[in-house]
Amino acid sequence: MRSMLPLFILLILPPAAQADWKEQFEKEFLTRPWAGVQVQRNVCIECHSSEMMKPEDRDIPRKWETSWHSQNGISCQNCHGGDPNDAENAMSPQRGFVGTPKPAQIPEFCGKCHAGILKNFLESGHGKALKTSGKGPNCVTCHGSHTVQKASIQIINEASCTKCHSYGRVKEMRQALLVTENRMNEIEKSLKELKTEGVFTEEEDKSLFSTQAEFRILFHTEDVSLVKKRTDEFIRKLSSIQAKIQKTFEEIKFRKNFSAFLMMIFIGMAIGFGLLAKTPKE
Repeated sequence: MRSMLPLFILLILPPAAQADWKEQFEKEFLTRPWAGVQVQRNVCIECHSSEMMKPEDRDIPRKWETSWHSQNGISCQNCHGGDPNDAENAMSPQRGFVGTPKPAQIPEFCGKCHAGILKNFLESGHGKALKTSGKGPNCVTCHGSHTVQKASIQIINEASCTKCHSYGRVKEMRQALLVTENRMNEIEKSLKELKTEGVFTEEEDKSLFSTQAEFRILFHTEDVSLVKKRTDEFIRKLSSIQAKIQKTFEEIKFRKNFSAFLMMIFIGMAIGFGLLAKTPKE
């Protein structure tokens, strides 16, 4: 009889209460994951994805989702400020909201995180042009805004650079960067391969990341002679990382060969014991 009590209570509840229960159920369960990591609400993305926005504004979340920022957990509020959990205060200056910067403000806007790059950029030809006229190239000119991709030498290309100037000096810069860039790409590929083998590569990952960051800061100086001068320094650092990676590959190969050798011995012993067992006794 006691087990029937909850059902009896539900039956005698008024229709309004049932409606409230249904609405709450749909809100809390049907529209959210039932298990695993709960997806944190972001009112910035919800609003920009709604029909009330202009098409170009609705496209922002999609662009951001494919970006390097998104892949590394950098969301709207990390750049634009505000409160992504509170619709009423999402764009409140009291919550740090700064909105969209003007072109001349973009370097400092991005420089909140990329301080080293900001310093070199402001001292470069690009930075000086922007500071003087307010119309020079800024971070978004080369890297894009919400579609930010991982920094690479591919950003330095004739199609993009010739929009503002000739490609001659830029080509020289690209060639100076190419050796270091290729070496870093090789290391990234090797580290991914090691991870598929189940190898823990945190130390090498940190070393590569540090070297890459230092390298990216350097080429924002736009100083070709400085890049050439420091190329050997970067190659030495990268060669040290590659040496550790190569040693790990050799250890993996040794273990695999040794395991295969032991397996052959066990198979041989099994065959030998099998033949001895079949030998007729005198």
